[in-house]
Amino acid sequence: MTKPPIGGNRTGRKLGQKVKKGKLKASSRRWLERHINDPYVQRAQLEGYRARAAFKLLEIDEKHQILKGARRIIDLGAAPGSWSQIAAKVTGSTAEDVRVAGIDFLEIAPLPGVTFLQMDFLEDEAPDAVMAALGGAPDVVLSDMAAPTTGHQKTDHIRTMHLCEVAAHFAVDVLVKGGHFLAKTFQGGIERELLDMLKKNFRQVIHIKPASSRAESVEMFLLAKGFKGRDAQAPDAEVQEPEQAVEE
Repeated sequence: MTKPPIGGNRTGRKLGQKVKKGKLKASSRRWLERHINDPYVQRAQLEGYRARAAFKLLEIDEKHQILKGARRIIDLGAAPGSWSQIAAKVTGSTAEDVRVAGIDFLEIAPLPGVTFLQMDFLEDEAPDAVMAALGGAPDVVLSDMAAPTTGHQKTDHIRTMHLCEVAAHFAVDVLVKGGHFLAKTFQGGIERELLDMLKKNFRQVIHIKPASSRAESVEMFLLAKGFKGRDAQAPDAEVQEPEQAVEE
């Protein structure tokens, strides 16, 4: 069972550490202090994950079982690779039998069982390149894509929501029947047109705020479960309100 860290931690590092002023700006010092004192960051280091984001996926999967039985997985916005680490494990992906493909415009350190592509997913050739790297239709499409921030909240929201829309249409184009789509969104909602498209193509659409997502963060996750298939004419899916993450 995936539980949020409680009490101290097993890394030997004390929480509540301060960063010396030095040459750092106040905002940079506050970010660094929050980072080094974050129990999820420390737990990720202890358990060998590349980033604390691993626990967001683990928490969502624990409740919704979206990775169970998955044979192939695509990871959009994969850097630094923590979601791909989980994907490789659940699919049994190896260097000889690769079942996970990830893409990001940032460079990603190699990971056994994962083919990483360094390119912008918005490039015309990117979707075909990812599918060629995977070698078959995915059971799950994951997207942790977010546009580089500009500092202007509305602009950042629009740009990231566009990435969510692109990822959603890609998922509908490539998923096997019964597959799942999970994507990062921002609080403030998604476009009605996109939501309607997902409702028509999936059996259930859920908004999730994992406990491992920082409380002050505006990020949420959109989960579309049970792809109906590209020729399905099933009734519209139900849409659930955002779940309330309960910390134990």
